[in-house]
Amino acid sequence: MTFADLFHETIAALSANKVRTGLTMLGIIIGIASVISMVSIGEGAKKSIEGSIQGLGSNLLTVMPGVVQPGRAVVSAGRGSSQTLKNTDAEALRDIQGISAISPELNRRFQITAPTTGFNTNSTVIGAEPDYALVRNLITDNGSFITAPHLRGLGRVAVLGPTAATDLFGEEDPVGQSVRINKMNFTVIGTLQKKGSAGFFNPDDMIFVPLSTMQKLLSGDDYLSTIAVSVTDKDMMPIVQQEITALLAERHRVDLESPDFSVISQADILGTLTQVTTTFTLFLASIASISLLVGGIGIMNMMLTTVTERTREIGLRKAIGAKRRDINLQFLAEAVMLTFTGGLIGILLGWLVAFGVTKLGIVQTSVSLSSILLAFGVSGAIGIIFGYYPARRASNLSPIEALRYE
Repeated sequence: MTFADLFHETIAALSANKVRTGLTMLGIIIGIASVISMVSIGEGAKKSIEGSIQGLGSNLLTVMPGVVQPGRAVVSAGRGSSQTLKNTDAEALRDIQGISAISPELNRRFQITAPTTGFNTNSTVIGAEPDYALVRNLITDNGSFITAPHLRGLGRVAVLGPTAATDLFGEEDPVGQSVRINKMNFTVIGTLQKKGSAGFFNPDDMIFVPLSTMQKLLSGDDYLSTIAVSVTDKDMMPIVQQEITALLAERHRVDLESPDFSVISQADILGTLTQVTTTFTLFLASIASISLLVGGIGIMNMMLTTVTERTREIGLRKAIGAKRRDINLQFLAEAVMLTFTGGLIGILLGWLVAFGVTKLGIVQTSVSLSSILLAFGVSGAIGIIFGYYPARRASNLSPIEALRYE
């Protein structure tokens, strides 16, 4: 039997009962489409997180009080509860070679109100220095950021993230207006451009005040929540990270093996978030793969039914010289054709679902070539695995018994 004969026979057999063929393929279509769309959502989320982490700052190291457990780099362990970081620690770090900028920070949550509009919001207030914008890659959209004179004079000024500005002032320009934080009035001197969230960090919802004002007027604390460090060269980050650890351990008089602080790099944060998204993607894909298994069982059921219906045809083919290999190949080709066609339609449907999710703004998706090749491979494998038994059963039929079958 030539390939052309096999192809035409397969098309004719599957076209004989179009409704049954279509319903059988439906399971494969839904399964492949689910896997493609779920994997694309996971990949898109992973790329979005990578971009957000890179947007946190250029070659960023974050010093945090307390000990962050391995695999939990994005959790603010000890943040605000431990009091191990001081302003003098931040100043001491400036002597380390390879550091381009340092941003000591203290954050607290307060209820903020806008007297002119009557709106209020509960938001994180960051006590920061002028280098904060440089280290965190923040750009002022309107007005200006905190300056050195604001620090020296305990200035009651505030810079609003775009979401916080909208919550407090709606469509009005907040620059020049006042906000009330912890029963104190602050003049808004600027707003930031929209940046988006990256794990625990979302400057869009935050409000920024001078660090000195935060420590002496708002919170009454003389310690820091974090120290953000920008390194001049990415290749120097491991060296700078080690030097920061050694210097702070010496200042705090603690053992290097059990410090009372943690130095987290972008790679640590990215690795943890990537691990989470990968696990989530695999979970979604495994759930979607169940429908592929159901679709494969449906194909086996259809092929077994087809073998029973075409018993006399199989006997006639064998009687006129068809070999067992020809019969086996014929039914196996029908099963593979079912899954291959269903897989092709499923890939198209999965891509359309991913495209729709992106267009609706739910989450950014990314359909990769590897996921498409995987879908083709899986669909072909299902055809071979679930089509083998019916094909083998058909090829083993006795021609005499088959011709007698009613």
